[in-house]
Amino acid sequence: MDSILMPDKIMVGEHLYNEAMQLIIQSAEHELLIFDQDLKRGEFSSLATYELLQQLLSQQITSRVSIILQDSAHFQDKCPRLLNLLKTFGHKMSVHVTNQSAKHAKDCFILADGKHYIKRIHIDQARFKYAYDDVATVKALHTRFEELTEAIQDTVSITPLGL
Repeated sequence: MDSILMPDKIMVGEHLYNEAMQLIIQSAEHELLIFDQDLKRGEFSSLATYELLQQLLSQQITSRVSIILQDSAHFQDKCPRLLNLLKTFGHKMSVHVTNQSAKHAKDCFILADGKHYIKRIHIDQARFKYAYDDVATVKALHTRFEELTEAIQDTVSITPLGL
């Protein structure tokens, strides 16, 4: 099994997945689109991920982070740093939950600036591929992301309704 990250190649391993995920997030200058079942894998609750997302959201007035989840319980209960980002940057960051029609999707992916990506092939296995400057693959994944936006049921809010 390979232990060195290599773009454009199917890789295996949670540690490598976490490293590659950080690289793709770090590569974003304007936009991140994230689709994940629940954010349990990939160190989304880590300080490193928080700092990368905070930097992205802080440095450009037009920067944006959009997250689509199938279940938001882990995000709300175990990702306080991301909740804090949502509270601080609610005008630039959104978190949505899909309806039942999108619950069959078992892959997850992150798209950065319409050109870089990481895709976990199946949520239960740490098999993934990532690449830089792969506009064709990112375009196809962006189409999937757009389809998932049509299946949004709820928006995660950090304030109670009516306030």
